[in-house]
Amino acid sequence: MENLFSMGLFRKGYTLNRETLHTWTQVLLIFAVLYVFLASIGAMGAAFKLYGKAFATQLVDATSHPVLGLFVGILATTLVQSSSTTTSLVVGIVAGGGLDLITAIPIVMGANIGTSVTNTLVSMGHITRPTEFRRAIAGATVHDFFNVIAVAIVLPLELSFGLLQRLAAESAVLFQNVGGMKLANPLKAAVTPLVKALSDATGHQPTILLIVSLVLMFLALRKLVKLARGVVVSRAERFLDTYLFGAAWKSFVFGIVLTVLVQSSSISTSVAIPLIGAGLLTVAQIFPYTLGANIGTTVTALLAAMSTANIAAVTIAFVHLLFNISGILLIYPVEAVRRIPLRLADALASLASRRRWIAMTYIIILFYAVPALVITLWR
Repeated sequence: MENLFSMGLFRKGYTLNRETLHTWTQVLLIFAVLYVFLASIGAMGAAFKLYGKAFATQLVDATSHPVLGLFVGILATTLVQSSSTTTSLVVGIVAGGGLDLITAIPIVMGANIGTSVTNTLVSMGHITRPTEFRRAIAGATVHDFFNVIAVAIVLPLELSFGLLQRLAAESAVLFQNVGGMKLANPLKAAVTPLVKALSDATGHQPTILLIVSLVLMFLALRKLVKLARGVVVSRAERFLDTYLFGAAWKSFVFGIVLTVLVQSSSISTSVAIPLIGAGLLTVAQIFPYTLGANIGTTVTALLAAMSTANIAAVTIAFVHLLFNISGILLIYPVEAVRRIPLRLADALASLASRRRWIAMTYIIILFYAVPALVITLWR
């Protein structure tokens, strides 16, 4: 009897140990796949920069009209895959007297739209699985639609009354000599070796690097979603709902904090796409998180700008911050207005899940074709 009892305990303990080992194996695998996923995004950004950084600089430098500046901001940011890079270019040109603030402000607004292309591209990694794809494309494009609507509301007001410019200029004077800081970026430091290795292996050829990065991203996304349905994330689902995405304000704050930590709204919004695709998060939960990411990406630039003590740099950084705050205040508090980007994202996702070419057409038209056409015709 004693032996049977002991054997039962042994079997129970063996089962528990095996489950624990399996859980920790999945945890380590999630981190490994997430690392590859983040490196693939970094490599994709590096490929786009090889394609268009010099061209983006020329675009910004040659901008002569506020409305043109909006489309230059969109195209330049989609080419370099970073609103921070576009904003830095603008700051440098403004500081050198090549742009006035009236023309520079719409470029920053356009950069807000352009930077959302990354998570929309990431959602394409789910394109072979219709149900996942519908959720992922909706979660990604709600950010696009919000940014477009915010620009459509705020830009005409700014061109008419110049409120953001005045507030930013006054704020810049107050904070010009306060000093700032340049935050360490451990995530960038972690993925840079793999990104560099991929770039070296492809001979710094942008097309090859882009293809490799997209293949890696597709494979990593597929594995992440599979793991997300496993025991590890299923147990974490309650944690995500209770502590991070359970309330709009929690999701918003988490978006700010994570974006400040990783110093990239493209990264912070993109890492949420697999969770949406797996059905662990809803579009409504992710919406305030993306708004927090919009704020978080300006905080990093603002701290860096204040460390330069350059009045133009600080002014542009404050414009970026004030634009995002004003967009949120004008759109999110009113339910009828708040639901517009959600409904547009859901409608696009519904169409794209049935006709997948629509999703790629949407990306090409919004982020590349329309800006390029406007810039070409204007000039």
